[in-house]
Amino acid sequence: MRKSSFKSPSTRGGKVFRNNKFGGQHNNRRGHQGKYIDPQRFVNAAVAPTEEAPYVAEHAFTDFGLIDQVERALNEREFSTPSAIQDQAIKPAMEGRDIIGLANTGTGKTAAFTLPMIHRLMTQPHIGVALILAPTRELAVQIEEEFRSFAKYTNLKSALCLGGVSIHRQISRLRQHPRVIIGTPGRLKDLYNNGHLPLHKVGMVVLDEADHMLDMGFIQDIRFLLDKLPEKRQSMCFSATLTPEIKQLVHGIMNDPVTISVRTGETSNQVEQNIIRASGKEEKFQILEGLLRQSDFDKVLIFGQTKYGVQRLADNLTAKGIASEAIHGNKTQPKRQKSLRAFKSGQVSVLVATDVAARGLDIPKVSHVINFDQPATYEDYIHRIGRTGRAGETGQALTFIDR
Repeated sequence: MRKSSFKSPSTRGGKVFRNNKFGGQHNNRRGHQGKYIDPQRFVNAAVAPTEEAPYVAEHAFTDFGLIDQVERALNEREFSTPSAIQDQAIKPAMEGRDIIGLANTGTGKTAAFTLPMIHRLMTQPHIGVALILAPTRELAVQIEEEFRSFAKYTNLKSALCLGGVSIHRQISRLRQHPRVIIGTPGRLKDLYNNGHLPLHKVGMVVLDEADHMLDMGFIQDIRFLLDKLPEKRQSMCFSATLTPEIKQLVHGIMNDPVTISVRTGETSNQVEQNIIRASGKEEKFQILEGLLRQSDFDKVLIFGQTKYGVQRLADNLTAKGIASEAIHGNKTQPKRQKSLRAFKSGQVSVLVATDVAARGLDIPKVSHVINFDQPATYEDYIHRIGRTGRAGETGQALTFIDR
């Protein structure tokens, strides 16, 4: 970002505003709740993405021997050359191998497991049911959309099981015997405890964004579900990092896994990062409003700390004539999806979110990420700003700190 692109308003005599009119948290010494993060860690010049050599795939999608129905769907979407994780994971997954896949977000992990999954379910009916666990509702919805797209010429059906929507509809869907079940750990556990989730039929299981699921405290629910699965099954785990906790988890559920690591330099290296000093929420809001009226802030993702603060911030921006949507845990899933679609399609240029949107979501061409409230940890910061600077482009990230 050009350092001269905005000017901070005055501190108004150094007064710190403590009302919560403009969303977010009350001002304090650190400006956020959580571990203290040195503000200098929010400042970094972007590295041109051209410095990294492009990956050269060993296969084309036509080399894998996928069933004709999948080939037709791939051709329709003009998929010809796989990404690195797809190139290396699809073949062993088609062979039924257990897989540990390490790759950055936004690298095509979903296709890396859904394509071989569809192929195996269609060619080996004895496998039964495939189960996919995701950390957030939004990612689960995204996975099902991808599955439906790739399986559109097959007779495979799916069930989406997540909180925030009617469990009765999900029960009804499960009674139709879908071959693929996609969901978040908490809702899946509820469905099992109520006798509606056929875990005894699962022949394939996928943990997507495993590091995020553990960060969100799902480890007990995940272990509960995995313990109910048949011992003979295919297990795949995809994650951005391989922490000791994940190593311990996969050691107990996998048999001679293939480890595939295609991690590249951190996405944050392609993001121009800077800080904005402000005294209190009112000044922060004034600066934010001025930034959003600049022409180069054309698709902006803003992060706040609390559900209430995020909604108030989006409402106040809309009242000022800056069309904004919000996604947070207090919104029903249909409303969250509606807000996300509006942002993706360009109906609104600003999306205000809690950290529920920081991982796993594929939101193309986000020009700026703004941390209105600082993240609780530096790892959360990295995942937040990873929503920009994707697909070989340079992004912009700004973080508000106390003056």
